[in-house]
Amino acid sequence: MLTDKTILVTGGTGSFGKKFIGKILEGNVKKVIVFSRDELKQYEMAQEFKDSRLRFFIGDVRDKERLSRAFDGVDIVIHAAAMKHVEACEYNPFEAVKTNIYGAQNIIEVAIDRNVEKVIALSTDKAAAPVNLYGATKLASDKLFVAANSYVGEKHTKFSVVRYGNVVGSRGSVIPFFNKVKETGRLPVTDERMTRFWITLDKGVEFVLDNLGRMQGGEIFVPKIPSMNIMDLARAIAPECEIDIVGIRPGEKLHEVMITQDDARHTVEFGDYYTIVPEFSWWGSKVQKGEKVSEGFVYSSETNTAWLTVSELEKMIEEQLV
Repeated sequence: MLTDKTILVTGGTGSFGKKFIGKILEGNVKKVIVFSRDELKQYEMAQEFKDSRLRFFIGDVRDKERLSRAFDGVDIVIHAAAMKHVEACEYNPFEAVKTNIYGAQNIIEVAIDRNVEKVIALSTDKAAAPVNLYGATKLASDKLFVAANSYVGEKHTKFSVVRYGNVVGSRGSVIPFFNKVKETGRLPVTDERMTRFWITLDKGVEFVLDNLGRMQGGEIFVPKIPSMNIMDLARAIAPECEIDIVGIRPGEKLHEVMITQDDARHTVEFGDYYTIVPEFSWWGSKVQKGEKVSEGFVYSSETNTAWLTVSELEKMIEEQLV
């Protein structure tokens, strides 16, 4: 599917971007463009990969002209750039809007103008029934990418979204934080009832690649992934530590949702994933062969049927640290 293709990854020096790029460089891609703002991370990444097919492009998704230059000759775009830190978004709300919403619209318009074949945007469980600004901006971004398929006109660009939960070992996740503070002998836990969806970087990359092949344009793809309880995670990382319950932080949920009850009315289930299909007239001919979910279905980390045990969490964390 990616043979002789030019792929651009926004936010390509991030945790997902590096893992994704490393994976596709194993194949016969023509060129891979890293589009990001941090020249130091680009330099470090160039030293690590040393591949003649890799190109580095300093730029910001807020800058439409720069995107237009970067997208010249690009076949596929993976949009991973975003302001993701919940607290930073709460205290700098319009900065999050400019990157996560205006940036999304810039990606869409330039992709259409430059005849990009496919665009997949990475989303988050926090975009479903959001309670914080980060989630709200990603919900807006998701809707922009879905609706973008309505106005491609005579062009053939397709836009879809991948939505999944917390990533094991990614920058800013709770695992590096717990590993850092466990030396004190105490772990701060927000609420002992808290649950989260959990996915590894490898599985996140595989899911994006799978959906590049199956996307028709307009879908929000949601993987079936396990939940974990925050106390189990604490026991997996530092069983010897005492636990301090510190309370839920601003913008946090007790449990995360990836498919709301309202979204369930147009959600189709497959073996290992769900697809939220768009409610647009142009979607009618693009029939999904999966099974429609039941009335009142909610995909929540609290009521999930798949759960990680402490031993499974320990193994997953160990594999990510290798």
